[in-house]
Amino acid sequence: MRILIQKFGGTSVATAERRKQVAVKVSEAVSEGYVPVVVVSAIGRAGDPYATDTFLNLVRGVYPDVPRRELDLLMSCGEIISGAVMVSTLQSMGFESVLLTGGQAGIITNDNFGEARIIRVEPKKILEYLERGVIVVVTGFQGVSEGGQVTTLGRGGSDTTASALGVALEAEAIDIYTDVDGIMTADPRIVEDAQILDTVTYTEITQLAHEGAKVIHPRAVEIAMQRNIPLRIKSTFSDAPGTLVSSLQPDMSAGTDITGDRLITGIAHTPNVTQIKLAMQDSEDVRGVQKKIFKAMALAEVSVDFISVQPESVLYTVRDEVADKAAEILQNMGFKPSIIRGCAKVSIVGAGIAGVPGVMAKLVEALSEAGVDILQSADSHATIWVLVRQENMVSAVQALHKKFRLGA
Repeated sequence: MRILIQKFGGTSVATAERRKQVAVKVSEAVSEGYVPVVVVSAIGRAGDPYATDTFLNLVRGVYPDVPRRELDLLMSCGEIISGAVMVSTLQSMGFESVLLTGGQAGIITNDNFGEARIIRVEPKKILEYLERGVIVVVTGFQGVSEGGQVTTLGRGGSDTTASALGVALEAEAIDIYTDVDGIMTADPRIVEDAQILDTVTYTEITQLAHEGAKVIHPRAVEIAMQRNIPLRIKSTFSDAPGTLVSSLQPDMSAGTDITGDRLITGIAHTPNVTQIKLAMQDSEDVRGVQKKIFKAMALAEVSVDFISVQPESVLYTVRDEVADKAAEILQNMGFKPSIIRGCAKVSIVGAGIAGVPGVMAKLVEALSEAGVDILQSADSHATIWVLVRQENMVSAVQALHKKFRLGA
């Protein structure tokens, strides 16, 4: 069987008209000789009657500290509703179809409610239906623990479901359908001439996703990469070819090119972060102090990012909404943190960065010309990050997009 995973997000299944467009995409896959497995998210977004956030607001309006087990049961309902309506839509168009919850589809997770990790997939039931010619619709974002408890997979969980099923079923490809035509060189709401990328590597899209691009969850990419299954990011509402995510370096031709000539793939940004800086005293046990700082953050469940540890100082960032909590913890430990609120992390991503001189020079030049101060920087083999004040975020993204000639 030529199995194809098709995942449709909340906006794709939000209305009857859009669900019919989804059914058309499924029909096209069948006509092309594929055996589709459809993964759906909950209908709509916050404020819509069957969206996950709507359910959460309902119960938290009664009691704010609902147990995580019960929250997972509640949050699983959105995809079940969406899946049942999607099966009805397919059947109304003459396609025999069946709905399976994550657990029924064989998605086994640990018992970390709200942020469960998939341990394995047992796709026997899915394969039985596929062999009978039945289109299987699977609820995304959820699974069951070894003990049979319903769990949810956290942010981007439906993408993760699609990739896990793709690996377990040895699918030819995993199509992630959304409301945009593909992955772009930057957020088009910020950069008018942002371009759709025809191809990106797994490494590049993982970095872009980690740094703020919201088209696909990085965990889903990492799972697909394990078996080298191509991911395709497409729009439900157009016939655009979208973006192909694979292990192949862009701009390569078989038997000719050795490396691609694309230096930078895209610009990503993450707003609403706070920089925390702690000066180390000469008399202090620096290593011991550094250990205490990050252990305290971990115990308080404060996620830290953009970490720079030096003999004379420790710098890191946290989300704006937990900045006060982080500062209070440090003050109670006897520290006097220097805090800059309202920052943004801006990243340039490209598999071609590694070993190429002058990239950082161009970045600094672009931001200097735009009047943007760099508060902190770091780099890896495929990414360079800078921290800027949030009021300069848009200018920084636009300046870098132009400097690296990513536009039309």
